[in-house]
Parts: sequence; C-alpha cells; structure tokens
Amino acid sequence: MLKFMKHQHKLTPERIQKQKELFGFHKACYHGFPSKPSAMAWDPRLRLLAIATRAPAIRLYGQPGVEVYGQSEACESPITHLIFLTGQCRLVSLSEDNSLHLWEMREVKEEEEGGGETCLKLVHVKSTSLEGKLKKISVLACEAGGEHVMVGTEGGNIYLLQVASFTMAENIIYQDVVMQNVPEDYKLNPGPVEAIAVHPKEAGRILIGYQRGLVVLWDTKNLCADQTYISSQQLESVCWHTDPAAFTTSHNDGSYMVWSALDSAQPADGPQTVYGPFPCKPITKILRPSAKDGGQFTIFSGGMPRASYGDRHTVTAIEGDARHTTFSLSSRVLDFAVVLDDETGVADCLVILAEEEIVFIDLVTEDWPSHGAPYLASLHSSAITCSYLCASVANDVLDKIKDAGIKQQARLSPRPWPISGGVLEKGKGKGQQDTNQRDILLTGHEDGTVQFWEAGSVSLRLLYKLSTAQLFVSEDLGGEGAAAEDDDWPPFRKAGLFDPYSDDPRLGVKKMQMCPYTGTLVVAGTAGQVLVMAPATEPKDLLPQCIDINLVAENDSFVWKSHSKLEMRGETVKLEPGMQPTAILQFFPPASCTSLALHSEWNLVACGTAHGFALFDAAQNKSLLAKSTLSPLDLANTADEGPMSRRKSLKKSLRESFRRLRRGRSQRKTAAGGGRGGATSPTATSPPPSSRGGGGGEEEGVRPVERAIEARTNTPDHVGSMVRCLHITKCFIANSQAMSATLWAGTNSGSIFVFTIAIPPSDKRKEVPLTVQLGKEIHLKHGAPVLGVWVLDGSGLPLPVPMAVKKDAAPPPSTSLPHRVLICSEEQFKVFTLPQLKPFCKFKLTAHEGSRARKLDLAKFVSTADPSYSETCLALATNQGDFSVFSLPDCRRQLYAPHLKKEDIR
Repeated sequence: MLKFMKHQHKLTPERIQKQKELFGFHKACYHGFPSKPSAMAWDPRLRLLAIATRAPAIRLYGQPGVEVYGQSEACESPITHLIFLTGQCRLVSLSEDNSLHLWEMREVKEEEEGGGETCLKLVHVKSTSLEGKLKKISVLACEAGGEHVMVGTEGGNIYLLQVASFTMAENIIYQDVVMQNVPEDYKLNPGPVEAIAVHPKEAGRILIGYQRGLVVLWDTKNLCADQTYISSQQLESVCWHTDPAAFTTSHNDGSYMVWSALDSAQPADGPQTVYGPFPCKPITKILRPSAKDGGQFTIFSGGMPRASYGDRHTVTAIEGDARHTTFSLSSRVLDFAVVLDDETGVADCLVILAEEEIVFIDLVTEDWPSHGAPYLASLHSSAITCSYLCASVANDVLDKIKDAGIKQQARLSPRPWPISGGVLEKGKGKGQQDTNQRDILLTGHEDGTVQFWEAGSVSLRLLYKLSTAQLFVSEDLGGEGAAAEDDDWPPFRKAGLFDPYSDDPRLGVKKMQMCPYTGTLVVAGTAGQVLVMAPATEPKDLLPQCIDINLVAENDSFVWKSHSKLEMRGETVKLEPGMQPTAILQFFPPASCTSLALHSEWNLVACGTAHGFALFDAAQNKSLLAKSTLSPLDLANTADEGPMSRRKSLKKSLRESFRRLRRGRSQRKTAAGGGRGGATSPTATSPPPSSRGGGGGEEEGVRPVERAIEARTNTPDHVGSMVRCLHITKCFIANSQAMSATLWAGTNSGSIFVFTIAIPPSDKRKEVPLTVQLGKEIHLKHGAPVLGVWVLDGSGLPLPVPMAVKKDAAPPPSTSLPHRVLICSEEQFKVFTLPQLKPFCKFKLTAHEGSRARKLDLAKFVSTADPSYSETCLALATNQGDFSVFSLPDCRRQLYAPHLKKEDIR
C-alpha cells in the first residue's frame, strides 16, 4: 500500500501540465505608493505622471487603469532626476553614479508560460555618462523640440545630449564664454549650474542660473548673453512666468525675486521673504502659473522660519493677496509640479511628491481641497499592524461599504481626476475593476483604523476608512500640535494622509475577520479590546459599553504588570454610516489578541490571547466560555517577572541570553554525536529534490536526513500558553453518526482543545442559551506552535465557510467518506481521521528542510485551461521567504517558489 501511494504521486507529463494550469503565478501585485521615491516628472502634452524610485525603477501613470512600469539591470544606481521628452513617450533619468539613461514605451511580448500577450512596458534603451570631477551633473532640461537635453554640471559648463544617438554633441556652452558679458566685479567663478529654464515661446533663449547668484539669459542660436542678472544671495531655482516678460528666482535665505526679461539692472520686485524677517530656510523650487481669475500663483517649497518651523515639510501656495495656504506634510518634500488646464492654461492641480506619499491639491475649487486619488495610495498612512483579504464579497455588502466611503469623501474635490493621459484597452472600465472579482483587502493600523481597499484591480483604491479610536478614551498626545495648526501665521493646513505617530499604541489593530455574505466584521486590538461590527446605512448615536471577560478568573496568583485596558467613552458617540459596533468585548488581562474566529451563521466569535481564549455569543450578547491556557510554569513566571511580563531587568535578560546560548551549544553537540534525527546540517535554502515540484515520494532506498530540532520548552521567552489559532466548524467529533458544532483552539505549546457547542434551532436561537463543553484534547509530541486547524470533508475539501451553503455559493460538504482534520504547526502538517483522531498522514517541514512555517491558509486554485476544474490546497510561506503549495488531504508538495528576499521576510 505504501509503495502504491508513493508511485501514484510521481510527476507524469499530464500532472505537470495540470500544475502549470493551476499554479501559473503571474507577476502581479497590488500597487500602492512606491517605496523610496526619488524624483518626479510631468508631461503636459501627454498628461502623464512619472515617478522614479531608488530601487531603481520608473512608474508611469495616466488616467485610472493606465499604468506602465520600467526597470532594467543596466540602470543599477538610484535615480536622482527625471525629465520627460515632451510628447514623445520617452524619459531621461539621471542616476547617482552620474550616468544618464533613456527610457521609452514599447509593446513587449510576455515570455511567461501561458502568456504570449503583448503589453506596454517602459523599456531601457540607452545609457551614457560624463567622466570627471567637474562634470558631475547638477541639472537637466529638455530643449523645446526634444532633440537635445541640456546637461548642467558642477564645473559650470552645459553639455548638449543628442537624444537620437544618446551621445554628447560637440556644442558646449562653456562657462567662460557665458561670463564674457558679465560686469568685471562678478567675473569670479559663479559656481555650478543650479538651474536651466527654457523660454516658453522662444526656443532659442534659455535662462542659466549659477549657484552664487548669477543668472544669464542666453541666446543659443547666436551664442551670446542677452541679459545678465546679479543677486547677492545664493540661487536655488529659476522659473518663467506665463507671460515671459518676467521670471522669478528663489534663494537660500527664504526669499524670491521677480526680474524683467528686458532689463537686467534691478529686480522688478525686490526680495520677498514671505516668512521673514527672521532667518528662513531655502526656497528650493518656485513656480508662477496663472490663476483662473486672471491673477497669478506663487507656489514654492521650503522658506520656513528656521527657529520656529525649521523641521516642517511644506509647500506654500499664494494667489494674490486673498488666498494663502501652507500645506504641511508629515514626510520630506521631494518635488512638486503644477498641472495646467489644456484649454485655458491656468493652474488646475498641485502635485506634491513626498517621501511617503503623493498629494494632489485642487487649485480651482474654493478652499483648495485634495483630490481622492484612484491610485498611488499610501498604504502605511499609519503603520500596518495586520491585514485580511475578504474574497467574493456579496454585492449588497460591497455597495454598503462603497456608499459609506462616498459619504466620507464629500470633503474631497468634486472635479475630475487631472491625470488623464493614455487610452484604456477596449472592454476595460475605469480603474480596470473586474466585475467578477469582488475582493476587499482590509488593513489594520497602529492608530486603531481599519481601511477597506478595492482589490479587484492592480491598483488599490481606498473604499472606506473605519476608526475604532472614537469609542475609547486614549492618551491623546496631539492636542498641542493641533493648536499650532490653528495659528494665524503661517497658515498651515495638513496635507496628505501619512501620519506615523500613534497617540496610543493600545489602539493598534492586531486581528480582523469579516464575513463576505453578511458584512459582519470583528476587529481585535492590542489592549484586549474586541469589536463586533455590522454595516449600517444610517447614522446612529451610541453610548459605548463593553462586556468584560476574565480569562484568569480561576488563577488567583496571576499578576498583570503590563499596560492597562482602554477606557470607554462616557458620552454618546455619533456614528456615521458604515461599520457600526453591535458588541464591544474587553478581555482581562488586556493583552494583545493573537487569534480570532468568526462564524456569522451561528453568530459566534472566538478570540485568543497569550493567556487563554473565549467564546462569545453575538446573538444573545453573552460570554459562553473563558478558558485559561496558563500552565503552573507560566503562572510562576508571571510572579517572577517571566516571559508574560515586560518588566525584566537588564541583568536578568543578559543572564537568560547566555544560558540560552550555552544550552543551544550543548544540544547541538549532543545531536552531532547521534541525537534525534542523526547528523545536523545547516539551514536549507531550498527543499530537497524529493520534496520539490510535484510532491512525489522519496526515491527508493533513500531516506531524507532529519535535522535536530531544539526543544522549545527550555526557551525562557517562549510563551506556551499563547493561543495561535481558532476554528469554529461542524464535524464528526463525538461519533460518526451526527455532526456537532465545535471550537478548535491551538496553542504555542502544541496543544489543541476541542469544545462541542450545543446550538438550539434557529427559531429559538435568541432565547435558549448555548452550552459549551470540552470534547477532546490533543497534544502534539513535537510541541510546536499550532498555526492552523481545518476540517476536511469526505472528498478532501475544507468545509464551506459560514453562510456559503445558505447563500448557494458552495455545495454542502460530502459525507460519503470519513471526514479528516488537518492540524498545521510551525514544524509539521498532520492529518487525522474523525472522530477517532487516527493519524492519516503527515509532512515534516522543519525536520527535512530546516525552515519553519510562518503563514499558511487553504486556497482554491482554478485551472486556467478549464475554469470548471479546481483544486483546494494548503498554501504556505516560511521563515526563509519561500512559498509552497500542498495537496489535500495527503500533504504532498505541488509547488515550490522562492520569492521573498531575506530583508523582506518579516
């Protein structure tokens, strides 16, 4: 029988083809704001926005649904500057290593298996560089025709880059030649080229700005200087006005000057220090576009008073004498641009690129509101503490969430999205939302918010934002900063959503679960708070009240020495349409939630912490079970400042660390001398050939070497009582004749508790109390943390999720063959038959490969060749950054894919 089992799983050509159809991973991911942005460019003719990163890579954005990406091994150094060759679908980038790169959009045929389709990509075409210390590139500017790129250097010379050949032309604007018409007093070295601005109407005239304050209006055709302008302050930037009779320069003392393009004697408007008279920071960039009422904008970055607001990241927008706003961002401003209206030429939108987000400000609507961006979302506006993907959400639930989000966004700009370039492929709607894919990604954040993202397309779009902090009294540390925003001068206004500073870490969301059919949402936090919520279409006034659940009521010796619980607000809270709480639970001890389970059909919620777990009846709003998992050793540790407490002394921590090192060495020596599993070997970076690929059995006569695994019970920092997984389901546990409602709870020490739940008929559900009693206990010999428990029906498929059968979204479970239970720990996967719990099969992950399971779940893979065929498998991510897929119920590996880099494993 064993031999038969071994051979039937060998990789036949048919099986290989089936795997390609089932597990054909695509290089697709949900795109938010790119990490480590470095530069930005705007093409006014094609209305495309480009963002470069230090990766290095370039992302190109047009109207919602138009996104193009480019990355090349030929460009390895971080990109520091980016410009469009206007109207050509081409860009030039400057890297830190002083190299220049040409990128252009091309249709490329994908070579991936199952692919073959053509797609638009940003392709690296050519490279060049300037050698020499004085040829360090300081600024780039594109000529009006787009045939040349002017390259300013720190040596003061300007080189011409021929775009066609991507080589430097012989024509060079030498600094010595430019200086010939400069007065004798200023013929000293003016420094590097700081800015180049092409005349908006006369292509042959450019402004050249040098660092030490000299600006020259240069005639490129006649190779002579028309005008020279002298400033006593160091130059930062230069820009032409809409009417090119004048231009503006900004300086490092926080001032700007307006000059006449016809007269170089004195500035037309003397130095303007907006936030003076005390010393100010440099104005790094300034633009002067036209306003809708015929006036003119003054938009600049920086210029803040050094002493008072020197640490602020700001962009200021001024329109005449009437309107003045200083947009304050939470991360450093890298660049900004102004999008002009195609017909009128007036300023339409201000785009601000910061290190952690990009902000779009409507400059036409009164009060200058922000645009709700359909892409480039800042996912980590507050640090993400957990995430949950809710697939195939019911239409009515999705509509309620979207409607609540629309009402939240009423304060945003009503005007159309200004980035409108590109053409969508036929058959794709705005935002390329797939109507068959109703998926919502939920992200829980450190500040207690839950954000709902539309995950049916490549770009994540924020649908709705839920705040749990409004129900609690927290340690609000932001009062002083908020008061500063209300000061008359400077007229600050917070821009963007990025806010990494959490007022109270206890608000952090740790676990979430949502029913796709009813919309019931459970949110569990850091301080033992659990909120059961449901979608609502009308506002509501609520006086928050919580139900206390004590997990250590039977343990008189327990002492809690960490943070206190969150106090509920004493006054009525006005709840907006959207997710509204139906029950609030508060655990004692108020420890962080480590596991969560929701059964929306039975209205049951289970939650686990480091001290135990509880079962709550959401229909009758009462606690059914509070089970402590603390062992006598754990209780002794809590009294003796052990791993359950955060207040360890440095001396004790060091002592325990040395003991752990000593113990590890001794156990390794013992194992090397013939301990458990034979000789040790270093941690594997890939699985052995016997377990890679299709999951075939070991070769005849060859047994994989098992690795020595250090015992966990001797580790002082290991909390064995922590509940790692919870599962509520129906199964054969008492006998093989009738299925019982059960709660499965797995702990860090390898223990599984199985409770049976007696649920009355639906017509008496709210009157008759539920009863819960312990059915069975399972203790895994290897004692590794239990990460997941799933009950499989007679055909090896997991039981349908709650409400799926009732909503005709899934067939009822098969009862023709015995049911089984899959128990997954960090080290092994085991399958037992029910109700006898007789071992069926297992897979030793850590013993064979040296890796530990980090995240795992069951996933349904639909064939790309035949949509009617699918397989449900166990998907796994390990601590070494690789993914595996195992078949059910025999736990044979079907796929192995090393994916994550070592620095990304967390």
